This record gives sequence, structure tokens and C-alpha cells, in this order.
Amino acid sequence: MATVTRENIGTLHEKITVKLTKEDYMPSFEKSLKQYAKNVNVPGFRKGNVPSGMVRKMFGQNIFSDEVLRSAGTKLEEYLKNESVAIFAQPMVMQKESPLSLDMNSPAEVDFDFEIGLKPDFEITPLKNKTALTKYKVNVSDKLVNDEIDRIQRRFGKAETQEAVASKEDIIYSKYEQCDAEGNVLPESQMVEDTVLLEKLPAKLQEMLMGKKNEESFVIRPADICTEEELASFMKDPLKLGVEAANNYYKFTLTRVAKLIPRELDQELFAQVFQNREVKDEAEFKELIRAEVEKEYTRIANERLDNEIFELLVHNTHFQLPVDFLKRWMKDGGEKPKTQAEVEQEFPGFDHQLRWTLISDKLIQDNDINVSLEEVKEHIKAQVMGYFGMTSDDDAPWMDSYLQKMLKDNKTMDETYRRLLFEKLFAWLRTQFDVTEQEVTEEEFFKLPDAHAAHHHHH
Repeated sequence: MATVTRENIGTLHEKITVKLTKEDYMPSFEKSLKQYAKNVNVPGFRKGNVPSGMVRKMFGQNIFSDEVLRSAGTKLEEYLKNESVAIFAQPMVMQKESPLSLDMNSPAEVDFDFEIGLKPDFEITPLKNKTALTKYKVNVSDKLVNDEIDRIQRRFGKAETQEAVASKEDIIYSKYEQCDAEGNVLPESQMVEDTVLLEKLPAKLQEMLMGKKNEESFVIRPADICTEEELASFMKDPLKLGVEAANNYYKFTLTRVAKLIPRELDQELFAQVFQNREVKDEAEFKELIRAEVEKEYTRIANERLDNEIFELLVHNTHFQLPVDFLKRWMKDGGEKPKTQAEVEQEFPGFDHQLRWTLISDKLIQDNDINVSLEEVKEHIKAQVMGYFGMTSDDDAPWMDSYLQKMLKDNKTMDETYRRLLFEKLFAWLRTQFDVTEQEVTEEEFFKLPDAHAAHHHHH
């Protein structure tokens, strides 16, 4: 009769020993052997007619070893289930000084040692203490709204060809070809084309271009026209080369110069920006843009608050982890083994993520936070509609078959489910703290320290 014993070998780290007598594995070994004999192909014998002694001799030892290991694994699983032991990952076989010798011709008692890492019991103290948090509300100033409108006017603007380069705002269309000092293009030269605002080019090149007309060209050498700060980025883009090529000569040709004419604020632009609604006039357009900007800042501010809650929970909910077991599991439990140095390097990030997994699992379970299949379907549907610029009132006869296809795509379903689950979790979490709202300017908001840094004095 098999016996199972366990002993503590470290923090939340236990050794479980499964002792098997031959009665525990011999019957199943004999059964597997008979089963194997029925199906095995051995040249010179009809299937199912191979003498059992021969099967035993040829394949017995492997089948025997498998059965003994399987019996030990089954006993361990039964034990963990009956005792309701909450463990990390899966049990790992402990390395022994002397290898296990299993011999089918002299079956005997065998011991297997497994190590397990136990999940900790813990309380989520930051929730108990109702920690005070600040939710920032960015004050959307007229300047922010006007800047956004400027950006839109430029984005929808058009480039009008000019006679010659006249201002920093001009758009420069050009090509670069490698050449010799006299400007003769080298046979192996690859032509590179580029379009950029004049003010983004190296300062010296800007001066050289002032007053130049379309199709004019001249020779440049990056090392001569760039400051040290400008050089690396100019070599990378437009030239797509490294700094080591800075002493080569390039023939620069101005293929076109144009001025960006921003779009007028008119009905046509309003209709392009807000495709699904009627915009009466500039004042209404401004209000709609303000609402969009506010929505975006609310999203960023919520994200910041969620981040802060996440860091607070991870760093201020104290519990221990079976570090030795987890490191061994990281080292040997994956698809390919890692070195000890890799484990040490990756462990802090793994530890952080694992703590969050334990905390979030507990919160989701204790507070009945769940997402139904219907909600997942609705979310995917809304996303697709949004992507095609449709609203929920639009008729989309193809939607059902599309959703059927999506339901079979486990990855999308799983990602959507998890995203909605965590959205619900954070929506609930925001109500569990003492949150005060504070108005700040955009500038102040972006100067705030990040949440991760703020909580990094933990443990």
C-alpha cells in the first residue's frame, strides 16, 4: 500500500515523498504489457501473436519504468487533491544523489521525492486601510484645444509647390546619392528619397538650402554639415546609414519645395473629422474637439490611477513566496532550461508579476467579478463596428457570421475576456480607495512622478 509523507524544507517549500510497494504498480504493469502485446508489430509475427515472453524481453523494462513513474504521479495527484494543497506550477521531481534503479525482474519498494511550492495565505492590507489616492483631472485649456485644431488643420492640409525655399516651415522633397568630391554619382550608390520640414534638417544644411530652386543639387559631406548632436540621427534618417559613413560625399538634389497650406475651418473639414455627425459651425466644432481632448485626458488620468493602484497593491500587500522553489522551477520547468544567471536576472520581474497574479485572482474570486460570453461578444461587435465607422443602429447582416468565426478564435476571445475582466476589476478597485480629485494643468500632469517609482521603496 502506497504511503505519502511531507516535510517542510523552506519557506512555503515542501518535500513530498511517495513510497510505492510492488503491489502499487505490478498489476498495472502486467496489464500494460498485455495491452502492448496485442498491438505491437514485430517482423515475422502476426499482429497480436507475439509471444509474451518476447514482448517482455524487448519492451518490458521501458513499460515497467513508465508504469512505476505513472503510479507515483497518480498517488501524488490524489494526495494533493484530497488535502486541497494550493501549489504553484507543478510538482518537480527532486534530484537524488544516486539515480533510481528500477528493475522489472526484481520489483521492490521505491521512493519518489517531489518538491512543491505552496501558495501563501494573505490579506490585501491596502484595501483594508482605505489608502488615500489622488485622481488627477487635467484642465483642458483653450490653448490645448487650439493646438489640437492646428494639428488637425495641418494634417488635412495640402502641400503647394513653391518656386524656391523661403521658410523653415517649407516641406523639402529631396534625394541623396553617394558621389565623389566633384559630385559624380558612384555606380554602387543607392538613391534615398526623403520628405521633411526644413527646420528638421541640420542647421547648416538649412542655410545651404535657403533660396534654392527645384532640381538644384550640390555636394554635402555629413561630417562637415552636422554638429555632433545632429550627426547620428541625420545618418540614420534620411540616409539609413551608420555614423561610420559620415565622411562619404553625397549629392543632394532638391526635387520639390512646397508650403503646407493648413485646411480652412469649414464644413468640409468638420465633415471629414466627424464623419458620423452634422457639425453646424466653428463653435460647435471647437466644443466637439474639446470633448475629444477631455476624453483622452480622462483615459490617461484613469490609466495613471489604475497604475498607482496596481503598484500600491503589489508593493504593500505583504506575503512570502517559495523563492527557492520558484527559482528552480524557472530554471528547469520551462521548455528549455535557463542558466542560474538568467534566473537571477529575470526573477525580480517574475516576482512582481506573480504577486499581481495572486492578488488579482483573490480579488476577482472574493468579489465575484466576472465577464459573460455575451459581454465578450458585444465588445468584439462594438470594436468591429467602430473600426468600420458604423454605429450600433447600422444594419450589418455579415456581423453574425463574423462573430461565429471570432468565437472559434481562442486567442482573441481569451484576450478580450481578460481585458474586460481587468477593466471591471479596476472599475471596482477605484471605488475601494479614498480617492480625491485634483485639477492640474497639462504641464503639471506630465511632470508627476510615475507610479512605479513612487512605490519602489517596498518590502
